[in-house]
Amino acid sequence: MPKIAEIEPTPNPNARKFVLREPLTHGVSRSYESAESARGDPLAEALFAIPHVTSVFYVDMWITVTQDGEADWNELARQVAVPIREAPNAAERTAEFLANDDNPHAQVTPVDELSAEDAQKLEMIEAVLDQQVRPYLRGDGGDVHILGLEGNQLKLHYQGACGGCPSAFSGTLSAIEYMVREIDPELQVVPV
Repeated sequence: MPKIAEIEPTPNPNARKFVLREPLTHGVSRSYESAESARGDPLAEALFAIPHVTSVFYVDMWITVTQDGEADWNELARQVAVPIREAPNAAERTAEFLANDDNPHAQVTPVDELSAEDAQKLEMIEAVLDQQVRPYLRGDGGDVHILGLEGNQLKLHYQGACGGCPSAFSGTLSAIEYMVREIDPELQVVPV
């Protein structure tokens, strides 16, 4: 049962990052943007049962909860803390999650369906994101996930606090586009 070490604001005023003393997962991120998408994940289901919660994202030792802007964060944080503290340990949940083939968040873009050139581009883009973008996004309670590379379009999905943050869709997206165009000047970055 994870204990909350601290609660941090994020650049998105509607999101808070709950830093934990022990991990919820071991490297497997989970991102849900609706109660329907959270089906099968007991922690996310419990959080979406709380009024005003609109998004849940967690990985390792932190969880980001986003609200609709209508709730007082002091009260909402108290409510959200209960299911977080009651969550199962990381080893149990990670094993369950990876075993669930129906979970779309456990799927990775099938590299074997890409041309060798596109697979190499995707690998280079992932490396750039891992080194230059994700550490900052994760520090703010969010992340970015590559959904796919189709022709000259790289489809990205912002997660956690980044999902509804205006700066993710302006500043961060511009930075990602610049980095991606260093790999292939023809690539277009499309947030989904």
